[in-house]
Amino acid sequence: MTGQAKPGFPEMRAARRKGLVLFFWAFVFSIFVNLLMLTGPLYMLQVYDRVLASRSVETLVALSVLVLGLYALMAVLDYARGRVMARVGARFQSALDGRLFEATLYRSSDPREHAASGAALRDLDSVQALFVSPVLLALFDMPWTPVFIAAIFIFHPILGWMAVAGGLIIVVVALLNQYLTGYRVRKSQAASQQAHTFADHARAGSEVVLSQGLAGNMRKRFMRLRNIALDQTVHSNDWTGSFTAFTKSFRLLLQSAMLGAGAYFVIQGELTPGSMIAGSILLGRALAPVEQAMGNWPILQRARSGWQSLGRYLQTVPPRPKLIELPKPEAHLVAKAMTVVPPGQRKPTLRNITFEIKPGQALGVIGRSGSGKSTLARALAGYWPLAAGEVRLGGATLDQYNPDRLGQHIGYLPQTVSLFQGTVAENIARMESDPSSEAVVKAAKQANAHDMIMQLPKGYDTFLDGNENQLSGGQRQRIALARALYGDPVLLILDEPNSMLDAEGSEALNRTVSGFKRSGRSVIVMTHRPAAIAECDLLMVVEKGMATAFGPRDEVMQKTLKNVEPVRTSLQGKNKVAF
Repeated sequence: MTGQAKPGFPEMRAARRKGLVLFFWAFVFSIFVNLLMLTGPLYMLQVYDRVLASRSVETLVALSVLVLGLYALMAVLDYARGRVMARVGARFQSALDGRLFEATLYRSSDPREHAASGAALRDLDSVQALFVSPVLLALFDMPWTPVFIAAIFIFHPILGWMAVAGGLIIVVVALLNQYLTGYRVRKSQAASQQAHTFADHARAGSEVVLSQGLAGNMRKRFMRLRNIALDQTVHSNDWTGSFTAFTKSFRLLLQSAMLGAGAYFVIQGELTPGSMIAGSILLGRALAPVEQAMGNWPILQRARSGWQSLGRYLQTVPPRPKLIELPKPEAHLVAKAMTVVPPGQRKPTLRNITFEIKPGQALGVIGRSGSGKSTLARALAGYWPLAAGEVRLGGATLDQYNPDRLGQHIGYLPQTVSLFQGTVAENIARMESDPSSEAVVKAAKQANAHDMIMQLPKGYDTFLDGNENQLSGGQRQRIALARALYGDPVLLILDEPNSMLDAEGSEALNRTVSGFKRSGRSVIVMTHRPAAIAECDLLMVVEKGMATAFGPRDEVMQKTLKNVEPVRTSLQGKNKVAF
């Protein structure tokens, strides 16, 4: 990260600075709102000390009309600052939404980070919720507490010191609240997150859960996690609620004590009745922000915890640097001593893999399950980084290409097909907002999926709700193949492309590979089915993460495979024998 700004907290502070102007106006509105809060005490003071003494109805009407206008103005300003703060939160979230979405995509390559990615989005929501919550406006009002207490001193010094003592007690209670409840709130949030993660995994595997009779056991395990989370949440809320209840009751007691003391000084002739009432109201105004902040303390704690965890999360995924846009490469792939350590693991799955593919060639990669074929596919597609060695496409290493541009040069069909919410055409067009119809149909025809798509209820406009069961496995795989071919990539990487295809689909796949080769582009096929390498010129055998053989297909088969004749027969489409 040399020469680059560290990600994480600086990015979040920069996002927060986007709302500085709005912050300023919210602060200005808060000044006038708090000044207008003096309306009530001053009105009481005038009514008790002047209107009642003079018995003047005209004065009462004039004062009442003035107070009505001031309260209307206060309502407008209070509403305005609330709307301003909502826009501050919106700007903050908008500034980080794209960056966070990108970070979650990159960290999703590590299976251990799936839960953390979901938590990061919730952390952003927690911070954004602070901007629209009453607690932040209460923090704007707190600096006015000394002003209101100073006004009480003007009425009588003892009343002022009573307000100071009461305010200090409430501040101490607020600090104790933060100290004693912070850990409990974080613990309850962690327990809730664990329960949510388990529920997400159960939903993702609902087919297995429901078909194999796991629903009862999964429900019991979820309820156990959920009950633990609920116990933690109730416990933390009990503590927070006790401090909130004490603060509210103490403030009311303090106001009553202020009235009692004021009444005594009125009897002694040291205070007027209007000052007694005004002092009690001012005390309520002075302590109201503290009480409001205490009542919304969990929101502040969640936002504080979310800020810390979100900053740490962003620190793990630096922003992508801007790269020079390279021209479309030649379909020439060279791998030298490539070693791959999957994210979240320590030992390499692939070691010292070296090979070369020239334009117009197709390479078949065969091996037993777990030998490293899918790892090789992910590394060649740029999804997993290399621990050692290099891979060059058209003379440039993969990390020299912008990731989005690299995805356009390399068509990748993963072993596990994922479709997204949108039409068939949008899925083929890689979710472009305005895809080219000609390019979509061209890719579908190259994948020999056009006729199959036309049989769908609305053809290319058939709406798919992600990976639901609207389509068969073979149909999803052929649509995903068309997506890999969209945009005329120079290299096609197919990981078990015929795992869900019938005989007709396998023949269509071979025609696609043959046509791709004739256009001067390259293909890599990872498979354990001989029929999938019928169009391959080169063959690589992978065992335990190492290439044990590489060369022309027939030569490699003769040297390394025992049952050559069944394999040759299967290549002719007469028999399907797995390696």
